[in-house]
Amino acid sequence: MATDAPPPQKGSPDAGPALPSTEEFTAVQESAEFGELRRAHRSFAFPLTIAFIAWYLLYVLLSNYAGDFMGTKVFGNINVALLLGLAQFLTTFLIAWWYARYSAAKLDPKAEAIKSRMEGGA
Repeated sequence: MATDAPPPQKGSPDAGPALPSTEEFTAVQESAEFGELRRAHRSFAFPLTIAFIAWYLLYVLLSNYAGDFMGTKVFGNINVALLLGLAQFLTTFLIAWWYARYSAAKLDPKAEAIKSRMEGGA
């Protein structure tokens, strides 16, 4: 919804926190604290991404080249392929849940500290 009101003036109470300069962003990006945050994220995300891609490719390769194994009945009309396919969904949700917990415990506090310092709150 458009209004005819002008944007808030810089420094007015409605303007919110002042935005950091490019130099301030660069300084924070080069800081040890930001490097630690980046390492913490990468040390979690990269190995899990690689593991999940390997798990997915294993499923695809088994589907293409091990048809007899994938067609093995486990019980009733449920075979190995169906169980492994459903396990793909399960692992996707488990990884998302695990990352949310890890992020809330390890990444968010560090990121919030950097953010508050950038906005002048600390």
